[in-house]
Amino acid sequence: MKKILIIEDDRQTAELERDFLEAEGFKADICRDGNEGLRLAGENYDLILLEVTLPGMSGFDICREIRKNSDVPVIFVSVRDAGADIVRGLGLGADDYVVKPFDPVELVARVKAHLRIHERLLARAGAESGAAAQAASEKGQEKSTEVIRAGDLKILVPFRRVLVGDREVELKNKEFELLLFLASNPGIVFSRDTLFERIWGLDSAGDTATVMVHINRLRDKLETDTSNPRYIQTVWGAGYRFNDQLQGIIQ
Repeated sequence: MKKILIIEDDRQTAELERDFLEAEGFKADICRDGNEGLRLAGENYDLILLEVTLPGMSGFDICREIRKNSDVPVIFVSVRDAGADIVRGLGLGADDYVVKPFDPVELVARVKAHLRIHERLLARAGAESGAAAQAASEKGQEKSTEVIRAGDLKILVPFRRVLVGDREVELKNKEFELLLFLASNPGIVFSRDTLFERIWGLDSAGDTATVMVHINRLRDKLETDTSNPRYIQTVWGAGYRFNDQLQGIIQ
């Protein structure tokens, strides 16, 4: 049984979320304090629903601390509906942001979708890691059998590692998946809607700000000049593409 942690100071909202989750077979625990919520978030939960405005510690601060050590799915469910708040929440590593009032049936659907995505990512990472370790053992060295190169950028696909020159760049799961998808299709322009559906596995439903946030985070980590990006380029009014002028090859 999947365990969901609800960090929500409004009793009525928290109980509504819990009731609908339990009706779908989840176990749901409620916490109404930010500090206690952060402590509980370190326990064995499969997904966290998180309000921004909490006593003790804000949801933004909780999300920031969670992301230092965990990739557990985090969905903000908040009365804070300003665009800046949504972008900030996603920028801190949240997987989704739902504005109150919300449809509890839709919220449960989002919970299920993010759990499926997380399980697929874990399974894929485990399979690739196991296959890569076996190949490295057989060859006596840690050598990738699939590398995407573009200028001084290298993506070691089986190892889920990214290098810029001699510098290794640490990426979160969705950052890696987004970079890999774009780099595997150089020169093709993808809209935010398409990228959201491909990487997050959900109908965009107006949530494509998360794509922009993740693109910006990738640029911060990969680029020397984010105002003039070399790798992921913006095509105004259309979307994003990976620069196909960097002689990217797959070996």
